[in-house]
Amino acid sequence: MKKYIIIAVATLFAAVSCVKDLDVTPIDPNVALPEDVLANQEAFTSLLAKCYQGLSSSASNGPDSSPDISGVDGGYGQYMRALVNMQDLTTDVMTCCWNDGNLFDIHNITWNASNEFILSMYYRIFYQIGLCNEFIRQSNNTEISGYTLKDQYIAEARALRLFSYYHAIDMFGNVPFSDETGTVGSTGPEQISRADLFAWMETEAKDLLSGSALPAAGQNEYGRCDKGLVQMILAKLYLNAEKWAGTDRYADCASLCETIISEYPLHPVYSDLFCADNHLWTANTTYRGDEIIFASPQDGNLLRSYGSTNFIIFACTWTDANTGIVMDAGARGISSGWGGLSLTGTFTSKFEDGDVRAMFYKDGIEQYIDFLRGPNGESNGWKSLKFTNVNHDGTAAQAQGFVDTDFPVFRSADAYLMYAECAARGKADVTKGKNYLNAVRSRAGVGTLDLTLNNIIDERGRELYLEGCRRQDLIRFGLFTSSDYLWEFKGGVQEGQGVDRHFELFPLTSGDVNANGNLTQNEGY
Repeated sequence: MKKYIIIAVATLFAAVSCVKDLDVTPIDPNVALPEDVLANQEAFTSLLAKCYQGLSSSASNGPDSSPDISGVDGGYGQYMRALVNMQDLTTDVMTCCWNDGNLFDIHNITWNASNEFILSMYYRIFYQIGLCNEFIRQSNNTEISGYTLKDQYIAEARALRLFSYYHAIDMFGNVPFSDETGTVGSTGPEQISRADLFAWMETEAKDLLSGSALPAAGQNEYGRCDKGLVQMILAKLYLNAEKWAGTDRYADCASLCETIISEYPLHPVYSDLFCADNHLWTANTTYRGDEIIFASPQDGNLLRSYGSTNFIIFACTWTDANTGIVMDAGARGISSGWGGLSLTGTFTSKFEDGDVRAMFYKDGIEQYIDFLRGPNGESNGWKSLKFTNVNHDGTAAQAQGFVDTDFPVFRSADAYLMYAECAARGKADVTKGKNYLNAVRSRAGVGTLDLTLNNIIDERGRELYLEGCRRQDLIRFGLFTSSDYLWEFKGGVQEGQGVDRHFELFPLTSGDVNANGNLTQNEGY
Protein backbone atom coordinates (compact mmCIF):
# COMPACT_ATOMS: atom_id res chain seq x y z
CA MET A 1 0.00 0.00 0.00
CA LYS A 2 2.85 2.42 0.68
CA LYS A 3 3.88 2.13 -2.95
CA TYR A 4 0.51 3.38 -4.10
CA ILE A 5 -0.76 5.57 -1.28
CA ILE A 6 2.15 7.22 0.49
CA ILE A 7 4.51 7.59 -2.48
CA ALA A 8 2.76 9.69 -5.12
CA VAL A 9 3.99 8.72 -8.55
CA ALA A 10 2.99 9.88 -11.99
CA THR A 11 2.94 8.84 -15.60
CA LEU A 12 0.65 9.47 -18.56
CA PHE A 13 -1.89 7.21 -20.18
CA ALA A 14 -4.14 7.56 -23.17
CA ALA A 15 -7.63 7.10 -21.70
CA VAL A 16 -9.97 10.05 -22.16
CA SER A 17 -11.87 11.57 -19.25
CA CYS A 18 -15.61 11.81 -19.47
CA VAL A 19 -15.95 15.46 -18.47
CA LYS A 20 -15.20 18.38 -20.74
CA ASP A 21 -12.76 20.49 -18.70
CA LEU A 22 -11.08 17.28 -17.52
CA ASP A 23 -11.08 15.89 -21.06
CA VAL A 24 -7.32 15.51 -20.83
CA THR A 25 -4.67 12.85 -20.58
CA PRO A 26 -4.84 12.04 -16.84
CA ILE A 27 -1.72 11.55 -14.77
CA ASP A 28 -1.63 8.03 -13.37
CA PRO A 29 0.34 7.67 -10.12
CA ASN A 30 2.42 4.58 -10.79
CA VAL A 31 5.97 5.26 -12.01
CA ALA A 32 7.33 8.81 -11.75
CA LEU A 33 7.35 11.41 -9.00
CA PRO A 34 4.71 14.13 -9.55
CA GLU A 35 7.18 16.97 -9.17
CA ASP A 36 8.73 15.74 -12.40
CA VAL A 37 5.58 16.51 -14.41
CA LEU A 38 3.50 19.02 -12.42
CA ALA A 39 4.92 22.05 -14.18
CA ASN A 40 1.75 23.90 -15.16
CA GLN A 41 -1.97 24.10 -14.52
CA GLU A 42 -2.68 21.58 -17.28
CA ALA A 43 -0.62 18.98 -15.45
CA PHE A 44 -2.62 19.55 -12.25
CA THR A 45 -5.79 19.22 -14.32
CA SER A 46 -4.51 15.84 -15.49
CA LEU A 47 -3.79 14.69 -11.95
CA LEU A 48 -7.21 15.83 -10.76
CA ALA A 49 -8.74 13.88 -13.66
CA LYS A 50 -7.07 10.76 -12.28
CA CYS A 51 -8.65 11.40 -8.87
CA TYR A 52 -12.05 11.34 -10.57
CA GLN A 53 -11.27 8.44 -12.87
CA GLY A 54 -10.46 6.22 -9.88
CA LEU A 55 -14.17 6.16 -9.02
CA SER A 56 -15.20 5.12 -12.53
CA SER A 57 -12.61 2.60 -13.69
CA SER A 58 -9.87 0.42 -12.23
CA ALA A 59 -7.12 0.71 -14.78
CA SER A 60 -5.17 3.24 -16.77
CA ASN A 61 -5.69 1.74 -20.22
CA GLY A 62 -9.01 0.06 -20.87
CA PRO A 63 -11.32 -1.59 -18.37
CA ASP A 64 -8.77 -3.99 -16.91
CA SER A 65 -5.42 -3.43 -18.63
CA SER A 66 -3.26 -3.09 -15.54
CA PRO A 67 -5.22 -2.30 -12.38
CA ASP A 68 -4.09 0.73 -10.41
CA ILE A 69 -3.71 -1.37 -7.27
CA SER A 70 -1.45 -4.40 -7.54
CA GLY A 71 -3.19 -7.60 -6.46
CA VAL A 72 -6.73 -6.18 -6.62
CA ASP A 73 -8.81 -7.50 -9.52
CA GLY A 74 -9.73 -4.76 -11.96
CA GLY A 75 -13.22 -6.20 -12.41
CA TYR A 76 -14.70 -6.86 -8.98
CA GLY A 77 -12.20 -4.38 -7.50
CA GLN A 78 -13.69 -1.39 -9.34
CA TYR A 79 -14.83 1.20 -6.78
CA MET A 80 -18.58 1.30 -7.50
CA ARG A 81 -18.84 -2.45 -8.10
CA ALA A 82 -17.08 -3.10 -4.79
CA LEU A 83 -19.48 -0.64 -3.15
CA VAL A 84 -22.57 -2.43 -4.50
CA ASN A 85 -21.12 -5.78 -3.39
CA MET A 86 -20.59 -4.47 0.13
CA GLN A 87 -23.85 -2.56 0.47
CA ASP A 88 -26.38 -4.59 -1.55
CA LEU A 89 -25.01 -8.12 -1.97
CA THR A 90 -24.64 -8.39 1.81
CA THR A 91 -28.36 -7.69 2.32
CA ASP A 92 -31.91 -8.69 1.45
CA VAL A 93 -31.58 -7.04 -1.98
CA MET A 94 -29.71 -9.63 -4.03
CA THR A 95 -27.59 -12.75 -4.32
CA CYS A 96 -24.90 -13.74 -6.83
CA CYS A 97 -24.55 -17.30 -8.11
CA TRP A 98 -20.93 -16.98 -9.25
CA ASN A 99 -18.64 -19.23 -7.23
CA ASP A 100 -15.73 -16.81 -7.54
CA GLY A 101 -13.39 -17.21 -4.57
CA ASN A 102 -15.18 -16.31 -1.34
CA LEU A 103 -18.03 -14.39 -2.96
CA PHE A 104 -20.74 -16.56 -1.39
CA ASP A 105 -19.53 -15.45 2.03
CA ILE A 106 -20.46 -11.86 1.17
CA HIS A 107 -24.19 -12.54 0.79
CA ASN A 108 -24.15 -15.17 3.54
CA ILE A 109 -22.53 -12.70 5.99
CA THR A 110 -19.92 -15.31 6.90
CA TRP A 111 -16.78 -13.49 5.74
CA ASN A 112 -13.43 -13.22 7.50
CA ALA A 113 -10.49 -10.82 7.42
CA SER A 114 -9.00 -12.48 4.33
CA ASN A 115 -12.00 -12.04 2.04
CA GLU A 116 -10.75 -10.70 -1.28
CA PHE A 117 -13.95 -8.78 -2.06
CA ILE A 118 -13.71 -6.83 1.19
CA LEU A 119 -10.00 -6.29 0.53
CA SER A 120 -10.80 -4.76 -2.86
CA MET A 121 -13.18 -2.22 -1.28
CA TYR A 122 -10.72 -1.36 1.47
CA TYR A 123 -7.81 -0.73 -0.87
CA ARG A 124 -9.95 1.19 -3.38
CA ILE A 125 -11.04 3.58 -0.62
CA PHE A 126 -7.54 4.24 0.63
CA TYR A 127 -6.01 4.40 -2.83
CA GLN A 128 -8.45 7.22 -3.62
CA ILE A 129 -7.66 8.97 -0.35
CA GLY A 130 -3.96 8.70 -1.15
CA LEU A 131 -4.44 10.18 -4.62
CA CYS A 132 -6.39 13.12 -3.21
CA ASN A 133 -3.89 13.71 -0.41
CA GLU A 134 -1.03 13.85 -2.88
CA PHE A 135 -2.94 16.18 -5.18
CA ILE A 136 -3.64 18.57 -2.29
CA ARG A 137 -0.04 18.33 -1.03
CA GLN A 138 1.47 19.02 -4.44
CA SER A 139 -0.97 21.87 -5.10
CA ASN A 140 -0.22 23.50 -1.76
CA ASN A 141 3.53 23.25 -2.33
CA THR A 142 3.71 24.39 -5.93
CA GLU A 143 5.00 27.83 -6.88
CA ILE A 144 4.27 27.65 -10.60
CA SER A 145 2.61 30.67 -12.16
CA GLY A 146 -0.68 30.46 -13.98
CA TYR A 147 -2.31 27.93 -11.64
CA THR A 148 -5.46 30.07 -11.46
CA LEU A 149 -7.79 27.18 -10.57
CA LYS A 150 -5.66 26.04 -7.65
CA ASP A 151 -8.16 26.80 -4.88
CA GLN A 152 -11.07 25.17 -6.69
CA TYR A 153 -9.03 22.11 -7.63
CA ILE A 154 -7.90 21.64 -4.03
CA ALA A 155 -11.51 21.96 -2.85
CA GLU A 156 -12.62 19.30 -5.34
CA ALA A 157 -9.88 16.93 -4.21
CA ARG A 158 -10.90 17.49 -0.58
CA ALA A 159 -14.52 16.70 -1.47
CA LEU A 160 -13.45 13.49 -3.23
CA ARG A 161 -11.35 12.53 -0.21
CA LEU A 162 -14.32 13.22 2.07
CA PHE A 163 -16.42 10.94 -0.13
CA SER A 164 -14.01 8.04 0.34
CA TYR A 165 -13.71 8.66 4.08
CA TYR A 166 -17.53 8.50 4.17
CA HIS A 167 -17.30 4.93 2.91
CA ALA A 168 -14.42 4.18 5.29
CA ILE A 169 -16.29 5.32 8.41
CA ASP A 170 -19.41 3.44 7.35
CA MET A 171 -17.84 0.10 6.43
CA PHE A 172 -14.65 -0.13 8.50
CA GLY A 173 -15.12 2.12 11.55
CA ASN A 174 -11.73 2.77 13.14
CA VAL A 175 -9.42 3.18 10.17
CA PRO A 176 -5.92 4.33 9.23
CA PHE A 177 -6.03 8.08 8.79
CA SER A 178 -3.91 10.36 6.67
CA ASP A 179 -4.30 13.76 5.12
CA GLU A 180 -2.08 16.02 3.04
CA THR A 181 0.13 16.81 6.06
CA GLY A 182 1.31 13.21 6.41
CA THR A 183 4.91 12.27 5.69
CA VAL A 184 6.52 9.09 4.46
CA GLY A 185 7.92 7.06 7.32
CA SER A 186 8.87 3.56 8.37
CA THR A 187 5.46 2.91 9.89
CA GLY A 188 2.00 3.21 8.41
CA PRO A 189 -0.68 5.77 9.22
CA GLU A 190 -2.09 6.07 12.73
CA GLN A 191 -5.54 4.62 13.42
CA ILE A 192 -8.35 7.07 14.11
CA SER A 193 -11.43 6.19 16.12
CA ARG A 194 -14.77 6.26 14.40
CA ALA A 195 -15.96 9.12 16.61
CA ASP A 196 -12.84 11.19 15.94
CA LEU A 197 -13.10 10.56 12.21
CA PHE A 198 -16.72 11.69 12.39
CA ALA A 199 -15.61 14.94 14.05
CA TRP A 200 -12.88 15.52 11.45
CA MET A 201 -15.31 14.84 8.58
CA GLU A 202 -17.94 17.20 10.01
CA THR A 203 -15.37 19.99 10.33
CA GLU A 204 -14.02 19.31 6.84
CA ALA A 205 -17.51 19.27 5.32
CA LYS A 206 -18.53 22.51 7.00
CA ASP A 207 -15.36 24.22 5.83
CA LEU A 208 -15.93 23.03 2.26
CA LEU A 209 -19.47 24.37 2.38
CA SER A 210 -18.61 27.77 3.83
CA GLY A 211 -14.96 28.63 3.33
CA SER A 212 -13.71 26.98 0.17
CA ALA A 213 -13.71 27.58 -3.57
CA LEU A 214 -15.86 24.52 -4.18
CA PRO A 215 -18.58 25.43 -6.71
CA ALA A 216 -22.09 25.92 -5.40
CA ALA A 217 -24.66 23.13 -5.62
CA GLY A 218 -25.31 22.31 -9.26
CA GLN A 219 -22.69 24.77 -10.53
CA ASN A 220 -19.76 22.55 -11.48
CA GLU A 221 -19.22 20.61 -14.65
CA TYR A 222 -21.04 17.32 -15.07
CA GLY A 223 -19.47 14.48 -13.08
CA ARG A 224 -17.47 16.79 -10.80
CA CYS A 225 -17.82 17.74 -7.14
CA ASP A 226 -19.78 20.70 -5.88
CA LYS A 227 -21.35 21.67 -2.59
CA GLY A 228 -24.35 19.44 -3.25
CA LEU A 229 -22.13 16.37 -2.88
CA VAL A 230 -20.71 17.66 0.40
CA GLN A 231 -24.20 18.47 1.70
CA MET A 232 -25.25 14.87 1.06
CA ILE A 233 -22.18 13.45 2.79
CA LEU A 234 -22.75 15.68 5.81
CA ALA A 235 -26.45 14.75 5.91
CA LYS A 236 -25.45 11.06 5.84
CA LEU A 237 -23.05 11.66 8.72
CA TYR A 238 -25.82 13.22 10.77
CA LEU A 239 -28.29 10.48 9.82
CA ASN A 240 -25.91 7.79 11.11
CA ALA A 241 -24.44 9.77 14.00
CA GLU A 242 -25.90 7.53 16.70
CA LYS A 243 -23.98 4.57 15.29
CA TRP A 244 -20.86 6.38 14.19
CA ALA A 245 -20.38 8.99 16.92
CA GLY A 246 -22.73 7.97 19.72
CA THR A 247 -24.82 11.14 19.40
CA ASP A 248 -28.29 11.80 17.98
CA ARG A 249 -28.01 14.31 15.10
CA TYR A 250 -31.32 13.68 13.32
CA ALA A 251 -32.43 17.30 13.68
CA ASP A 252 -29.26 18.48 11.97
CA CYS A 253 -29.80 15.93 9.23
CA ALA A 254 -33.36 17.13 8.62
CA SER A 255 -32.29 20.76 8.41
CA LEU A 256 -29.65 19.96 5.82
CA CYS A 257 -32.05 17.76 3.85
CA GLU A 258 -34.44 20.70 3.49
CA THR A 259 -31.64 22.67 1.84
CA ILE A 260 -30.89 19.79 -0.51
CA ILE A 261 -34.55 19.31 -1.39
CA SER A 262 -34.87 23.01 -2.24
CA GLU A 263 -31.94 22.75 -4.65
CA TYR A 264 -32.64 19.37 -6.27
CA PRO A 265 -36.29 18.59 -7.08
CA LEU A 266 -37.47 15.08 -7.95
CA HIS A 267 -37.31 14.17 -11.60
CA PRO A 268 -40.84 13.19 -12.75
CA VAL A 269 -39.94 9.83 -14.35
CA TYR A 270 -38.16 7.29 -12.14
CA SER A 271 -36.86 5.06 -14.93
CA ASP A 272 -35.09 8.00 -16.64
CA LEU A 273 -32.61 8.09 -13.78
CA PHE A 274 -31.11 4.70 -14.70
CA CYS A 275 -30.94 4.92 -18.51
CA ALA A 276 -27.96 5.35 -20.81
CA ASP A 277 -28.54 9.10 -21.01
CA ASN A 278 -29.19 9.64 -17.31
CA HIS A 279 -26.64 12.46 -17.36
CA LEU A 280 -29.56 14.58 -18.56
CA TRP A 281 -31.09 14.42 -15.08
CA THR A 282 -28.02 15.60 -13.19
CA ALA A 283 -27.94 19.04 -11.64
CA ASN A 284 -25.07 21.00 -13.16
CA THR A 285 -24.53 24.07 -15.26
CA THR A 286 -26.07 22.48 -18.35
CA TYR A 287 -29.01 20.66 -16.75
CA ARG A 288 -29.54 22.79 -13.67
CA GLY A 289 -32.10 21.71 -11.11
CA ASP A 290 -32.64 17.99 -11.48
CA GLU A 291 -32.43 14.98 -9.22
CA ILE A 292 -28.99 13.37 -9.52
CA ILE A 293 -26.66 15.28 -7.22
CA PHE A 294 -23.46 13.41 -8.03
CA ALA A 295 -22.76 10.62 -10.50
CA SER A 296 -19.84 8.36 -11.37
CA PRO A 297 -19.79 8.46 -15.19
CA GLN A 298 -19.48 5.56 -17.60
CA ASP A 299 -18.98 5.86 -21.35
CA GLY A 300 -19.26 2.88 -23.69
CA ASN A 301 -16.51 4.23 -25.93
CA LEU A 302 -14.24 6.36 -23.76
CA LEU A 303 -14.59 5.38 -20.10
CA ARG A 304 -15.05 1.65 -19.76
CA SER A 305 -15.23 -0.58 -16.73
CA TYR A 306 -16.17 -4.11 -15.73
CA GLY A 307 -17.67 -2.56 -12.63
CA SER A 308 -20.17 0.19 -11.86
CA THR A 309 -23.35 0.09 -13.96
CA ASN A 310 -21.68 -2.18 -16.52
CA PHE A 311 -21.56 -4.84 -13.82
CA ILE A 312 -25.16 -4.26 -12.70
CA ILE A 313 -26.66 -4.34 -16.21
CA PHE A 314 -24.67 -7.27 -17.58
CA ALA A 315 -24.85 -9.36 -14.39
CA CYS A 316 -28.63 -8.91 -14.12
CA THR A 317 -29.07 -10.21 -17.68
CA TRP A 318 -28.90 -13.86 -18.68
CA THR A 319 -30.25 -16.20 -21.34
CA ASP A 320 -30.32 -19.97 -20.89
CA ALA A 321 -33.14 -21.91 -22.51
CA ASN A 322 -32.33 -24.94 -20.34
CA THR A 323 -33.37 -23.03 -17.24
CA GLY A 324 -36.24 -21.02 -18.69
CA ILE A 325 -34.36 -17.75 -18.35
CA VAL A 326 -34.51 -16.16 -21.79
CA MET A 327 -33.79 -12.45 -21.41
CA ASP A 328 -33.34 -10.23 -24.45
CA ALA A 329 -29.90 -8.66 -23.99
CA GLY A 330 -30.39 -6.43 -27.02
CA ALA A 331 -33.49 -4.90 -25.47
CA ARG A 332 -31.31 -3.88 -22.54
CA GLY A 333 -28.78 -2.28 -24.85
CA ILE A 334 -26.00 -4.81 -24.31
CA SER A 335 -24.34 -7.48 -26.39
CA SER A 336 -24.94 -10.43 -24.03
CA GLY A 337 -25.62 -11.21 -20.40
CA TRP A 338 -23.26 -12.43 -17.73
CA GLY A 339 -25.96 -13.77 -15.42
CA GLY A 340 -25.20 -13.97 -11.72
CA LEU A 341 -27.26 -11.37 -9.88
CA SER A 342 -30.77 -12.15 -8.65
CA LEU A 343 -33.09 -10.25 -6.34
CA THR A 344 -34.28 -12.11 -3.26
CA GLY A 345 -37.93 -12.96 -2.84
CA THR A 346 -37.91 -11.30 0.56
CA PHE A 347 -37.04 -8.05 -1.15
CA THR A 348 -39.24 -8.24 -4.24
CA SER A 349 -42.26 -9.08 -2.07
CA LYS A 350 -42.07 -5.54 -0.63
CA PHE A 351 -43.37 -4.00 -3.88
CA GLU A 352 -47.08 -3.37 -4.49
CA ASP A 353 -48.85 -3.85 -7.79
CA GLY A 354 -48.44 -0.74 -9.91
CA ASP A 355 -45.13 0.35 -8.39
CA VAL A 356 -43.06 1.56 -11.36
CA ARG A 357 -39.87 0.74 -9.45
CA ALA A 358 -40.69 -2.98 -9.52
CA MET A 359 -38.73 -3.51 -12.72
CA PHE A 360 -38.22 -7.28 -12.60
CA TYR A 361 -37.71 -10.08 -15.09
CA LYS A 362 -39.83 -12.99 -13.80
CA ASP A 363 -40.46 -15.39 -16.68
CA GLY A 364 -39.64 -18.99 -15.83
CA ILE A 365 -37.96 -18.09 -12.55
CA GLU A 366 -39.03 -18.73 -8.98
CA GLN A 367 -39.34 -15.58 -6.89
CA TYR A 368 -37.74 -17.01 -3.76
CA ILE A 369 -34.15 -18.24 -3.79
CA ASP A 370 -33.58 -21.79 -2.56
CA PHE A 371 -30.09 -22.27 -3.99
CA LEU A 372 -27.21 -19.92 -4.65
CA ARG A 373 -25.82 -21.79 -7.63
CA GLY A 374 -27.60 -24.41 -9.72
CA PRO A 375 -26.14 -27.18 -11.87
CA ASN A 376 -26.06 -24.93 -14.94
CA GLY A 377 -24.40 -22.09 -13.08
CA GLU A 378 -27.68 -20.26 -12.59
CA SER A 379 -29.50 -18.74 -9.66
CA ASN A 380 -33.23 -18.58 -9.21
CA GLY A 381 -34.80 -15.35 -8.09
CA TRP A 382 -36.15 -12.54 -10.24
CA LYS A 383 -33.72 -10.32 -12.16
CA SER A 384 -33.51 -6.55 -11.90
CA LEU A 385 -34.30 -4.42 -14.97
CA LYS A 386 -33.78 -1.14 -13.11
CA PHE A 387 -30.58 -0.11 -14.89
CA THR A 388 -30.43 -0.27 -18.68
CA ASN A 389 -28.09 0.79 -21.48
CA VAL A 390 -30.92 2.30 -23.54
CA ASN A 391 -31.72 6.00 -23.74
CA HIS A 392 -34.78 7.29 -21.94
CA ASP A 393 -36.69 7.71 -25.22
CA GLY A 394 -36.00 4.12 -26.27
CA THR A 395 -33.22 4.91 -28.74
CA ALA A 396 -30.01 2.91 -28.69
CA ALA A 397 -26.98 3.93 -26.70
CA GLN A 398 -23.73 4.50 -28.55
CA ALA A 399 -22.20 1.12 -27.65
CA GLN A 400 -23.29 -2.32 -26.42
CA GLY A 401 -20.07 -3.93 -25.21
CA PHE A 402 -19.78 -1.35 -22.43
CA VAL A 403 -22.54 0.88 -21.13
CA ASP A 404 -23.12 4.63 -21.09
CA THR A 405 -25.27 4.53 -17.97
CA ASP A 406 -23.78 6.58 -15.14
CA PHE A 407 -23.93 5.42 -11.52
CA PRO A 408 -26.16 7.82 -9.54
CA VAL A 409 -24.15 8.13 -6.33
CA PHE A 410 -26.55 10.55 -4.61
CA ARG A 411 -30.10 11.55 -5.59
CA SER A 412 -32.44 14.02 -3.95
CA ALA A 413 -35.05 11.29 -3.41
CA ASP A 414 -32.68 10.00 -0.72
CA ALA A 415 -32.84 13.39 1.01
CA TYR A 416 -36.66 13.28 0.88
CA LEU A 417 -36.62 9.92 2.65
CA MET A 418 -33.92 10.97 5.11
CA TYR A 419 -36.05 13.91 6.22
CA ALA A 420 -39.05 11.59 6.56
CA GLU A 421 -37.00 9.24 8.74
CA CYS A 422 -35.87 12.10 10.98
CA ALA A 423 -39.51 13.15 11.34
CA ALA A 424 -40.58 9.61 12.21
CA ARG A 425 -37.89 9.62 14.90
CA GLY A 426 -39.43 12.78 16.37
CA LYS A 427 -36.70 15.19 15.25
CA ALA A 428 -38.36 17.00 12.35
CA ASP A 429 -41.75 18.26 11.23
CA VAL A 430 -44.13 15.29 10.93
CA THR A 431 -46.35 16.85 8.27
CA LYS A 432 -43.37 17.70 6.08
CA GLY A 433 -41.91 14.27 6.64
CA LYS A 434 -45.09 12.55 5.54
CA ASN A 435 -45.36 14.82 2.50
CA TYR A 436 -41.77 14.05 1.47
CA LEU A 437 -42.29 10.32 1.93
CA ASN A 438 -45.42 10.34 -0.17
CA ALA A 439 -43.94 12.59 -2.86
CA VAL A 440 -41.48 9.78 -3.55
CA ARG A 441 -44.31 7.24 -3.55
CA SER A 442 -46.50 9.37 -5.79
CA ARG A 443 -43.84 9.36 -8.47
CA ALA A 444 -43.69 5.57 -8.14
CA GLY A 445 -47.42 5.36 -8.86
CA VAL A 446 -48.48 4.01 -5.46
CA GLY A 447 -50.61 5.35 -2.65
CA THR A 448 -49.72 7.17 0.54
CA LEU A 449 -48.20 5.60 3.64
CA ASP A 450 -48.25 6.54 7.30
CA LEU A 451 -45.04 8.00 8.70
CA THR A 452 -43.62 5.01 10.57
CA LEU A 453 -40.08 3.68 10.76
CA ASN A 454 -41.17 0.31 9.37
CA ASN A 455 -42.68 2.01 6.34
CA ILE A 456 -39.60 4.15 5.83
CA ILE A 457 -37.02 1.35 5.86
CA ASP A 458 -39.10 -0.57 3.30
CA GLU A 459 -39.57 2.55 1.19
CA ARG A 460 -35.86 3.27 1.23
CA GLY A 461 -35.31 -0.25 -0.07
CA ARG A 462 -37.84 0.14 -2.88
CA GLU A 463 -36.52 3.52 -3.95
CA LEU A 464 -32.75 3.06 -3.61
CA TYR A 465 -31.97 -0.60 -4.27
CA LEU A 466 -28.74 -1.32 -6.15
CA GLU A 467 -27.52 2.20 -5.39
CA GLY A 468 -25.11 1.24 -2.63
CA CYS A 469 -26.83 2.13 0.66
CA ARG A 470 -29.01 -0.82 1.80
CA ARG A 471 -26.57 -2.33 4.32
CA GLN A 472 -26.06 1.07 5.97
CA ASP A 473 -29.82 1.53 6.26
CA LEU A 474 -30.47 -1.92 7.73
CA ILE A 475 -27.74 -1.39 10.33
CA ARG A 476 -29.21 1.96 11.37
CA PHE A 477 -32.62 0.31 11.83
CA GLY A 478 -31.15 -2.62 13.80
CA LEU A 479 -32.08 -5.20 11.15
CA PHE A 480 -28.83 -6.17 9.44
CA THR A 481 -27.60 -8.81 11.89
CA SER A 482 -30.82 -9.33 13.85
CA SER A 483 -32.84 -12.54 13.86
CA ASP A 484 -35.96 -10.34 13.73
CA TYR A 485 -35.52 -9.77 10.00
CA LEU A 486 -34.39 -12.59 7.73
CA TRP A 487 -33.84 -13.18 4.04
CA GLU A 488 -32.68 -16.09 1.93
CA PHE A 489 -29.23 -17.35 2.97
CA LYS A 490 -28.62 -14.67 5.58
CA GLY A 491 -26.19 -16.32 7.95
CA GLY A 492 -25.45 -19.07 5.44
CA VAL A 493 -28.70 -21.07 5.69
CA GLN A 494 -31.52 -21.10 3.16
CA GLU A 495 -34.21 -19.81 5.49
CA GLY A 496 -31.91 -17.17 6.95
CA GLN A 497 -30.74 -16.65 10.51
CA GLY A 498 -29.38 -13.91 12.71
CA VAL A 499 -25.63 -13.32 12.82
CA ASP A 500 -23.21 -11.86 15.34
CA ARG A 501 -23.20 -8.06 15.57
CA HIS A 502 -19.49 -7.82 14.76
CA PHE A 503 -20.56 -8.21 11.11
CA GLU A 504 -21.92 -4.67 11.24
CA LEU A 505 -18.34 -3.65 10.44
CA PHE A 506 -16.10 -5.21 7.84
CA PRO A 507 -12.61 -6.24 8.95
CA LEU A 508 -9.56 -4.22 8.17
CA THR A 509 -7.54 -6.29 5.75
CA SER A 510 -5.30 -8.75 7.58
CA GLY A 511 -2.34 -7.77 5.40
CA ASP A 512 -2.61 -4.12 6.43
CA VAL A 513 -3.00 -4.98 10.11
CA ASN A 514 0.04 -7.25 10.00
CA ALA A 515 2.13 -4.65 8.18
CA ASN A 516 1.11 -1.62 10.24
CA GLY A 517 1.66 -1.92 13.97
CA ASN A 518 -0.53 1.13 14.54
CA LEU A 519 -3.68 -0.76 13.56
CA THR A 520 -5.99 -2.81 15.76
CA GLN A 521 -8.35 -5.20 14.00
CA ASN A 522 -12.10 -4.69 14.36
CA GLU A 523 -13.71 -6.79 17.07
CA GLY A 524 -14.69 -10.32 16.06
CA TYR A 525 -12.02 -10.75 13.40
